[in-house]
Amino acid sequence: MEKIKRNSSVLFIALAFAVSTLYGCSETKELSTKEDNQEIIAASNKGKKSELIPEQSKLEWEGKKVTGKHNGTINIISGDLTEDNGKLTGGNFVVDFNSIKVLDLQDEGMNAKLTGHLKSEDFFSAEKFPSGKFVITSAAPLKDGSDNNYTINGDLTIKGITNNISFPAKVNIGDNGITASADFNIDRTLWDIRYGSGKFFEGLGDKMINDEFNIKFKIASK
Repeated sequence: MEKIKRNSSVLFIALAFAVSTLYGCSETKELSTKEDNQEIIAASNKGKKSELIPEQSKLEWEGKKVTGKHNGTINIISGDLTEDNGKLTGGNFVVDFNSIKVLDLQDEGMNAKLTGHLKSEDFFSAEKFPSGKFVITSAAPLKDGSDNNYTINGDLTIKGITNNISFPAKVNIGDNGITASADFNIDRTLWDIRYGSGKFFEGLGDKMINDEFNIKFKIASK
């Protein structure tokens, strides 16, 4: 029995080493593999690069709380997308947190109060971290019967904190440039936005704010 245990331990260590070696190698260079029946193409930024058009790009947000919800916009100020042989190969975009707008509050005083609060350290710390950035790390062609044709993976940086996220997106590549759009949720607490979160504070009652908020964006480049 002791011999069997020793042999099992050796086999486990060997397998662990093989797996770690395999994944260590897969992180370098351009990657094209199969995962869940999808072709994963690591972002190489090879091919034709097109600059983002800020006036044709926008980001909308929506946050919910126990007693209601708020929505608004944040300006996308720069970025680019690249394609090679009709496939998305990379890209990024930058947002300006000082441009946060609240659209659902018509009262000027209440609107200004919420806008200022969102820019404060309770939320996006716009003075200290005026911009956020999303960088594509991989793009997988998606065939799920919807309008979305890609699964996008990328690094999202807010308040100097970077987390990898994944979401479905619709990407159109044409002679005049590239457009991309998406609609997804993220957990704000991963970027140290904890205000009103039931995960970190007790007894909030109807002042509790959902940890997840919705992002919709559309970007255009040429």
